[in-house]
Amino acid sequence: MKGVLFLTLFLGFWFLFSEIRLVDHMAELMRKTRWDMDAAARQRALESRRNLLVLQQEHTLLYGLERELDYSGLRLRFPGLTSELWILGSLAAAACLFLFLSMSLGLWAAVIGNGALLAGEFLILRCLRTANLRAVNEHLMKLLDFLGNYSITAGDVAGIFHQVSRYMEEPIKSALDSCYYEAQITGDTALALRSMAEKIEHPKFKELARNMEVSLRYCADFTALVAGSRRSLREYLRLSQERKGMLREALVNMVLLLGLSMVVLAAVGRMVQLSGLQILTGTVPGRIGLGVIGIIILLYIGQLQKMT
Repeated sequence: MKGVLFLTLFLGFWFLFSEIRLVDHMAELMRKTRWDMDAAARQRALESRRNLLVLQQEHTLLYGLERELDYSGLRLRFPGLTSELWILGSLAAAACLFLFLSMSLGLWAAVIGNGALLAGEFLILRCLRTANLRAVNEHLMKLLDFLGNYSITAGDVAGIFHQVSRYMEEPIKSALDSCYYEAQITGDTALALRSMAEKIEHPKFKELARNMEVSLRYCADFTALVAGSRRSLREYLRLSQERKGMLREALVNMVLLLGLSMVVLAAVGRMVQLSGLQILTGTVPGRIGLGVIGIIILLYIGQLQKMT
């Protein structure tokens, strides 16, 4: 009896210490994984800055995701967010969702659910990018008006950005502040301006930052450059409003044509004793018509995505 009790206690303590070692190993593995992910993010940031120095662009998946996080503003809300963490979180959420749906509804429901999760992430990033793009579009003229009140020279452009940033809204505010601090730390204002241009998606903001970066080498006074940027932005906003008007008119015409098509379809359905849905999905002309309508809608959505 004593031998059995001793063996039981021995096995109990052995399993306990094994469990503790297993937890320690898992914690060490998680710390190592997190350190490797942070090191990869730092290495990619250094590589991006090196590419900025030689005016090169990267076209990798991680770099594209980094741009998405910057343009959507998620990096402002969560400064420690990296591409690796985003991918890891997405994979974990997809795995949990797949397990839950496959156990409750079946395999196909799990596949569809993961597809919906991926589409939802894409839609969220796209909506956030569009919101940031509109915010820059609304406040960029305000930035140029502030800059026009200063006699900007090559030596104090970053300092003026810091003074102006307190009156701006996101994401312009953070971009101006980061340009100032980077210029103060590195002493390279040109690289700071080039880096600032990569943080904002708006084409006119990029144009302003890059023109300033070029003018650092050839011009001491930025007054003419700011004035030219204001004229260019006014023209850009005018053309943008014209395009929005054309898209609104196109939407009205599409709705009218779709309504008339439904009336004609209902009339044809009465003649052939079929419902409109049966004609659209069960006949070759109906399927062709649905395909054409889908292509037109996709083209229209594509034009909407280009608007700010």
